Amino acid sequence: MPRDRRDYFYRKARKEGYRSRAAFKLKQISEKFNLIKKGNTVVDLGAAPGGWLQVAKELSGGKVVGVDLLQIEEIEGVETIKGDIRLDATVEKIREKIKEGADVVLCDAAPNLSGNWSYDHARSIDLASSALECARKILKTGGGFAVKVFQGDMFPGYLDEMRTYFAKVQAFSPEASRKPSAEIYVIGRDLLPEVVRLNQEYQVVIEDVGAGGDGIARIEDFVVFVKGAIKGEKLRIRIRSVKPNFAFGEKIE
Repeated sequence: MPRDRRDYFYRKARKEGYRSRAAFKLKQISEKFNLIKKGNTVVDLGAAPGGWLQVAKELSGGKVVGVDLLQIEEIEGVETIKGDIRLDATVEKIREKIKEGADVVLCDAAPNLSGNWSYDHARSIDLASSALECARKILKTGGGFAVKVFQGDMFPGYLDEMRTYFAKVQAFSPEASRKPSAEIYVIGRDLLPEVVRLNQEYQVVIEDVGAGGDGIARIEDFVVFVKGAIKGEKLRIRIRSVKPNFAFGEKIE
């Protein structure tokens, strides 16, 4: 029964000293996707009351920073910031604490529910979009991101947006989520470099030809392979696939 299941994780959280049952959602997400590794720098957006911060510190043992509009009660080894993630001033405060950038950014935040599902869904997507924007500003290239979203008609569009920034994007519902809940988590892995974007067009010069026969171009030192291109050729390409260290482009006829 859903109530029994909910009560199980609630009781388990209290027994193990976690501030919320949501702690087990993060444990299950991280275990499935190998999201938080030892030594990682982790930032949790919308972190109050701190259940995810406790798990992040436990899993990484590294620097962990929590951000929320509310004051977060102290957690040993965790730094906190009171601020709005949509503001540049808050982003700068985060950057001051994580000089080299974050390995993982988390967001389990949800809007205050009004009871109007369409409105609540739209606000959830807006909040998740703000979290994504903040994550892109503080994550290292190759970093990971996990965010809670309410399912609805805007959800596929949010997934598509995530796919322009991460090499791997998957939706996942942890066992610890309540059965009737419309919440789902989107996990993005391997943040792509900012220099190139999927489906964007670029003017390039083919500098060489690789062992597989593809032409090799560079966009600000980022390698792009172009099928059928000839060394010395100047052409316009469209990016059709992006990986953390290289991309594939196609000629635009």
